Amino acid sequence: MSKDSGVLLVVGATGSIGQRVVTAGLAHGYTVRALLRDASRAQDFPANVQTVVGDMTRPETLAAAVDGVGAIVFTHGSYGNPAAAEAVDYGAVRNVLAALGNRTARIALMSTIGATDRRGSHDWKRRGERLVRASGFPYTIVRPAWFDHNRPDQLKLLMLQGDKDLAGNPSDGVIARRQIAEVLVRSLSSEAALRKTFELHAETGPEEEDFDMVFAPLAADPADALDGAKDKANMPLADEPAQIRAELEAVRGRAAG
Repeated sequence: MSKDSGVLLVVGATGSIGQRVVTAGLAHGYTVRALLRDASRAQDFPANVQTVVGDMTRPETLAAAVDGVGAIVFTHGSYGNPAAAEAVDYGAVRNVLAALGNRTARIALMSTIGATDRRGSHDWKRRGERLVRASGFPYTIVRPAWFDHNRPDQLKLLMLQGDKDLAGNPSDGVIARRQIAEVLVRSLSSEAALRKTFELHAETGPEEEDFDMVFAPLAADPADALDGAKDKANMPLADEPAQIRAELEAVRGRAAG
């Protein structure tokens, strides 16, 4: 995405990653729009940030949010609340894509490590990923490791693909919140990040200046695939609830239309 080709919408803008995405977007020259559920939160953002009120769980409230957008960064999450996982982790992606309709936008979606492990609410994160892949929009999907558990000298970006067993603690991998935001924003203008899904970690060493060199070796998701490159084939579409299959087909239909 060219930085002058439209607005960068941040979904989840008031969260700890979303706020950093707003900052990174401004630093990289984007016109940034923050989606807010509560109008009073507008005072939390600089004057040069557009703010728009809408509820990611209610698609009828999102028309103004997506008007004129050139890119969308999703940083929302239910953060361990199983009751909200369907409406937030999955529903927000479905609703924003529906509001976009046939318009085009570059997408960066923050998901989670362990998205394919079938535990907890990860299935809803994975379903949200599948909607993005099926949408036909150019995208990057980032699965960050544990937030801000990295040491001061642990800033070298490590992008991994392929499933592995997880312990459920920071031994699975770490990454700074600031770096998650930076990777999400930089992916929007990177051809090397296009149609790629990866875990984001940090290892000992300085942060790279050229992120394209880190994106480039990654395998792109296969064309028309529901899951990421090297993901486990452990969530058959035929076994998914009928509503989920129908919503996925609706997204595919808009992409083909």
